[in-house]
Amino acid sequence: MKFSNDKFKKNRGGYSRWLKLNCEKCKHQVLLYQKNGPGILKRLYFDRINTSKNTLSKNKNLICQKCKTVLGVPIIYQKEKRLSYRLFAGAVEKQIFKTKSKTSPGGRKTKKCPKSP
Repeated sequence: MKFSNDKFKKNRGGYSRWLKLNCEKCKHQVLLYQKNGPGILKRLYFDRINTSKNTLSKNKNLICQKCKTVLGVPIIYQKEKRLSYRLFAGAVEKQIFKTKSKTSPGGRKTKKCPKSP
């Protein structure tokens, strides 16, 4: 998986991480999301969601496929004119999803130091 590099990421300090979002009620995995910058998760921008496009719609609520709980509603974030879901408080639980390649916060790959004898 590759991080999306654009002006929004650069405006938030260039720091990204993958979050695995689960339904708080039934613990079912809903999607993977690229979170840029520090702070709480209030919105899910459509261009940062990493899932099959068949399960998401710009006009439909974000719903858990297993228990049918509504997790968020679609909005246009006026500050940036971007389509997103506004999450309901406490609707999802998040975990940082680690990829196999190790990268530093600046986006550079880290090298393992050889062990000293």
